[in-house]
Amino acid sequence: MLVWSRSGRATTATIALVLFGVLYGLPIAVIALASFAGQWNSVLPSKPTLEHYVNALHGDSLENLHVSVVTGFVASLVALVSGTWAALALRVQPRTARRVLDAVFFIPSAVPSVSVGLGLLVAFSQPPVLLNGTTMIVVIAHFVLISAFTYGNVSAGLARLPVDFEQVAESLGARPFYRLRRVTLPLLTPYLIAAFSLSFALSMGELGATVMVYPPGWVTMPVGIFALSDRGAIFDAAALTMVLAITTAIVLIGLARVPTRASVR
Repeated sequence: MLVWSRSGRATTATIALVLFGVLYGLPIAVIALASFAGQWNSVLPSKPTLEHYVNALHGDSLENLHVSVVTGFVASLVALVSGTWAALALRVQPRTARRVLDAVFFIPSAVPSVSVGLGLLVAFSQPPVLLNGTTMIVVIAHFVLISAFTYGNVSAGLARLPVDFEQVAESLGARPFYRLRRVTLPLLTPYLIAAFSLSFALSMGELGATVMVYPPGWVTMPVGIFALSDRGAIFDAAALTMVLAITTAIVLIGLARVPTRASVR
């Protein structure tokens, strides 16, 4: 419902800010406080310390960060390539076929991630394709879960592209691959970056499927955070959560600052 009066807009904005602070800001603030806490026996923590961040940036926790970044980057890159390819291919298909294949692409996003992990674990635990206990099955799990979002972002970008540029290039004798490389993909670059950013963020926070399939030597940060909290090391888990959030934010900010031809135009 639209609010036209000044007092109504102010009231709506105040309610939105309060809800945002309670539902989003407060949990983040509690995690941030816990990451510096030495003890927490009252309303606020006491004996502030950096020991939890030292632990988060050394040993197994640092290795977990490396595993998460590598897994997220590889899975997001593969999802970007396959999603872009699928979106471009389905662009010229009849409407009925396109709708059916759209639904197929979005099925993994409608299935609980634990079910995806269990399915991969059952499917790839026997020859001839034996991936159980390998890092590849973790990357595949992340790819399955994020590919729908990548495909959706690229498809939305393609739907908003003006066809005039491609038609002009075709009328001038440009071959399909040349049009793709010099016209379509440059115009699509902002959407490709957005798709990769969303995929990377989702991969960095994925837990349900990963905890089902990860091998002992390839532990992501969400799995490490879950293991720490399960052992009662809440403060160390909070510090690792903040490191995960900061790392993801740095990557996303860096991607958002990548210049594109479309943005210059």
